[in-house]
Amino acid sequence: MPALPPRLAVFDMDGTLIDSLPDLAACACRLLHHYGLPPITPDTLRPMIGDGVGVLVRRLLAHAGDAARGIDPDDAVGRYMADYTPHSTDLSHPFTGTRATLSALKGAGWKLAVCTNKPVAAARHILRVMKLDPWFDAVGGGDSFAVRKPDPRHLLGTIEMAGGVPGRTIMVGDHRNDIAAATGAHVRGIFARWGYGAPEMEAGATAGADSISEIPHIARDLLPD
Repeated sequence: MPALPPRLAVFDMDGTLIDSLPDLAACACRLLHHYGLPPITPDTLRPMIGDGVGVLVRRLLAHAGDAARGIDPDDAVGRYMADYTPHSTDLSHPFTGTRATLSALKGAGWKLAVCTNKPVAAARHILRVMKLDPWFDAVGGGDSFAVRKPDPRHLLGTIEMAGGVPGRTIMVGDHRNDIAAATGAHVRGIFARWGYGAPEMEAGATAGADSISEIPHIARDLLPD
């Protein structure tokens, strides 16, 4: 009887593996200051996260209203990324329990991957600086494919990169995009309640978790070997 494909756990990044809100907010404030616009609080920025840098910056400008009229969004996106990448680990850190969770999954034979709408270079930089990169078999960034979450092809491409198959994969994320991508890819989705997403974004998830430390147990229940 042929061996089953390896089990694969795919994680979103911002709000799931990493508490990145402090650096995202600091970079947003520096961008707004550059254009002479008032700063934004982390709590106001929180619901803007999850759809990639381009959308985040455009939401920042929309939030500024008429004062941002005439600002080139593409210029603002470029400025944001040029500032964010070198400062993306100044204030950010893995959520409590992240390293123990990754270690437990690896120890149980799982492959691990990241599927994020963040540009892949920034994602890899953060994982490397935080010494999380050795755990991951693949990183699918927002610019790794022609599509990104919620399009399931972003998740499916990441699964393929990691050597997994959808039927033996779970997706962990804190945003509706993660759950939508999992649903479209026929992958079991776990909603990260500890992250940035509103509670209603859990709709459609296979399961929910209050902390990342619960993931090994939930993953084992969803995909017993």
